Amino acid sequence: MRILFVCTGNTCRSPMAEGILRSMAEKRDLKLEVKSAGIRVYNGDLASKNSIEAMKKIDIDISGHFATQLNSDLIQEADLVLTLSSSHKDFIVSNYPWSREKVFTLNEYAYGVKKDVTDPYGRNLAFYERTRDEIYQAVLNAIEKEEAR
Repeated sequence: MRILFVCTGNTCRSPMAEGILRSMAEKRDLKLEVKSAGIRVYNGDLASKNSIEAMKKIDIDISGHFATQLNSDLIQEADLVLTLSSSHKDFIVSNYPWSREKVFTLNEYAYGVKKDVTDPYGRNLAFYERTRDEIYQAVLNAIEKEEAR
């Protein structure tokens, strides 16, 4: 299965989500291909310093991450597109209507609720850690939900 996480700049939330799911999949021997992209990206930007630091604290290294601009090829090759906010989902469905059936917010997919993942952009490390934990729990819940099927 190929999963794509999408946020705004692909430097904070979606790289953390990608790193978390990749790590969980490896530990559980799940056959997943995980990528991330952003809606408004400066191609080649690194993950934010605080994202890298927050992830390092849970032994996940995203320091080699480079931001990727969302495009139709990435959406087309994904089996599942998980956005970090409803505005990202709305953007994708509006611009790529053929993808509607496979696009969900992370919290919608994990919990069945309409709630955005908190955006830590420009905040302190503690805020990034809270966002990381929010993403971690949602990804874990989504995996456990899938495994129970």
